[in-house]
Amino acid sequence: MVYTSQSAEDTIKIAYDFAKELKCGDIICLTGDLGAGKTTFTKGIAKALNSIFEPVSPTFNIVNEYPGDIDIYHFDLYRLESEHDLYSVDIDNYLFSDGICIIEWPEIAYPLIDEYYLANLSYEDNGRKIEIKKVTK
Repeated sequence: MVYTSQSAEDTIKIAYDFAKELKCGDIICLTGDLGAGKTTFTKGIAKALNSIFEPVSPTFNIVNEYPGDIDIYHFDLYRLESEHDLYSVDIDNYLFSDGICIIEWPEIAYPLIDEYYLANLSYEDNGRKIEIKKVTK
């Protein structure tokens, strides 16, 4: 699935519609440059799942938790350097829970997950391109 977003509101709507197919245990990996809209995309998912909080970037916390119809665990792994660092934040307990994990900067987490949605957000001349695909190893 490939979408074009002209605004933050468009990105939220695209993520909101995408979230309708999510279920407990799903993992969404978000890739893209700084400022591409990864946290905004997360806001759309949280809105669709009736989260009681609006997501903010978890850059300094590593993980933020958002209760809702399905709990959301929102990770930002940008500052982590190795797979070993993932265990210091107890990531395996989140990945194999009944919640939904959303992971920004997921590269070091790929060895731990076998199936996930990959949402790549990139800059385009007329806005942002959002490409979503299911990945199974």
